[in-house]
Amino acid sequence: MASPVVIIPARLAATRLPDKPLADIAGSPMIVHVLRRAEAAAIGPVVVATDSPAIAEAVAVAGGRAVMTRADHPSGSDRIFEALSLVDPQGRHDIVVNVQGDLPTIEPAVIASALPPLDDPGVDIATLAAVISREEERTAPSVVKVVGSPVADNRVRALYFTRAAAPWGEGPLLHHIGLYAYRREALARFVALAPSPLERREKLEQLRALEAGMRIDAVIVDGVPLGVDTPDDLARARAILSGMNPA
Repeated sequence: MASPVVIIPARLAATRLPDKPLADIAGSPMIVHVLRRAEAAAIGPVVVATDSPAIAEAVAVAGGRAVMTRADHPSGSDRIFEALSLVDPQGRHDIVVNVQGDLPTIEPAVIASALPPLDDPGVDIATLAAVISREEERTAPSVVKVVGSPVADNRVRALYFTRAAAPWGEGPLLHHIGLYAYRREALARFVALAPSPLERREKLEQLRALEAGMRIDAVIVDGVPLGVDTPDDLARARAILSGMNPA
């Protein structure tokens, strides 16, 4: 039986929206909304990994668990790997689900949907994608696309991730959603790898895993959850959650 743990990396150093994990949404900090939704997914214990005492305090006040990690991690993957060693040094949890701390409206079922691909022993990492419906997103470099080969209903094996409009030709394009479920040993291998050439070129960390021969499968879900990166995003999140205080 798999034993997942959910780890939410959160730090204050956002340039476009400073201190965004602590931004008030319907009476609670954004990080608490994400915590509550991850808990509601009911797939395992939930931990916030942070380098900020203020974030750790906000999580503790809400009754959650936070662990302090180093401030110099180059990525969220490195932060969750350190957090995993702190909260589970015995290795009881064999799957690590990385939920970004800026997804306050994500549906709990969407979080849980990342797990089934790991029933296949050939899959190292699972992630999510959604069909692009807006024409402008097809060519926007800020929208990462996953190019994949179907392996099951609503699931593809990722062959590449890119900021370009790909694949060419008729058919849907898939918007990658940056939520990951790692086998524990896959996460350990991943963070030990040096940044890869395509990762540096596209500025996409997940390409490091593909270049190292690791398998990533993506589950296709109904829509892209709102990621809060700008004041306008925050206003949208506040409007969506105005009647849903999770505290």
